[in-house]
Amino acid sequence: MLDPQLIHTLVQRALEEDLPDITAESIFDPRDRGTAAFVIKAYGILAGLDFAAATFAALDPTSVFSPQMKDGDAVGPGDVVAEVSASVIALLSGERTALNFMQRGSGIATATRRYVDAVKGTKARIFDTRKTVPGLRHLDKYAVHAGGGQNHRHGLHDMFLVKNNHIDRAGSIRAAVERIRSRRMPQKVMIEVRDMRELGEALAMHPDFILLDNMSTMQLEAAVATVAGRVPLEASGGITLENVREVAETGVERISIGALTHSVTALDISMRIRS
Repeated sequence: MLDPQLIHTLVQRALEEDLPDITAESIFDPRDRGTAAFVIKAYGILAGLDFAAATFAALDPTSVFSPQMKDGDAVGPGDVVAEVSASVIALLSGERTALNFMQRGSGIATATRRYVDAVKGTKARIFDTRKTVPGLRHLDKYAVHAGGGQNHRHGLHDMFLVKNNHIDRAGSIRAAVERIRSRRMPQKVMIEVRDMRELGEALAMHPDFILLDNMSTMQLEAAVATVAGRVPLEASGGITLENVREVAETGVERISIGALTHSVTALDISMRIRS
């Protein structure tokens, strides 16, 4: 559940890009009221209802948003997922903003659920990344969770993630990690490795997680055998819906996929005014 104030802030920023609605305000009287329904037009997983509700509340404090389903539910063509009663101007002015949040959120949740379903029966869990739209990370990561996935770092402040550029500039994995630990900060440490040599260096530093970057399934299997459960392993890079099952079956505990949020196909949803 996202903080309502955070949702309100994101909605306000979105509305500021759009308003005023000179068309609706010219045609309709502010006293005119109506009801609209949100209708699904494709199969998927729902996410973003609270954003839609907050959109109409911002435009009309007397609006009534009535969800018929909940985020995380599977939906299909013809499903009415919510109704909203408000001033007609608010309905028309908020239509696109509400749909933008719901369509993007539901698209991410739908993609996530496909990956989660693909690895069922293995011990691997699906994680997102920081490859999100600037300003919408909370929506994107909320939608991943609604789809059954797990959230990786929300930002650079959540966990130390020592990546190739850190290692190359610091001179070695050991040098980078020793500098981190000298700060005596509480965040966990993940080390990204590119080959078996770096895996050995990373293991010697006893990190909380090791990220296996762009490794083949043969390399992943070798890494799993080498680590033997001492540190949770995460596979990342080049992972698709077609090969994610094969990656999961190598024995890694975590699989992170940037495409969940950086290559979103929005779920088709429409808003129809009924009265």
